[in-house]
Amino acid sequence: MEMVMAVLIGLALSATVGFRIFTPLLITGIFERVDWITLSEGFSWVGSTPALIAFGAATIFEVLVNYIPAVGSFMKLISTPVAALAGILLTASFIGDMNPFLEWAIAIIGGGGVATASHATLTAVKGVSDTALMGPAISVAEDVTATIAPILIFFVPVLAIVFLLVMAIVIFRLYKRFLYRKSPA
Repeated sequence: MEMVMAVLIGLALSATVGFRIFTPLLITGIFERVDWITLSEGFSWVGSTPALIAFGAATIFEVLVNYIPAVGSFMKLISTPVAALAGILLTASFIGDMNPFLEWAIAIIGGGGVATASHATLTAVKGVSDTALMGPAISVAEDVTATIAPILIFFVPVLAIVFLLVMAIVIFRLYKRFLYRKSPA
């Protein structure tokens, strides 16, 4: 059961990457640094001083750039591969006590897939919100979610399941809405 929760926590954190790529990494690093969580063997570097400085600087840059509507949408668009890598890293950092092939398969397919799906969905929302002049409001919502969700997932791990289900429903509904608009009348 502990391994299942580790996978779910990793996947839920990967889903938060859709909101802000580096905020979940920074929060994970801080929690690792103060010994509130223990990452899998080989991932303790996430809580190291150089990593925290890098994640902190990247988080500040990412937050600031998202308040410039056209730049924020463009950055979200080109940062999708980075989101996938962050999702892989977050998932792998929690599931170390299993066969390495299975661990990396879950991390790459699950973590990378969840991060990419949530990031792509939120990129689409960001593009629409910018054209509707709602960009700053959406950016604030992204900042709040990217900060609070990982913290809640660490303190109440069962929320990882809830967060994954909510994200799946939101992504499915937005995808359905997008397909409905694209279908010929």
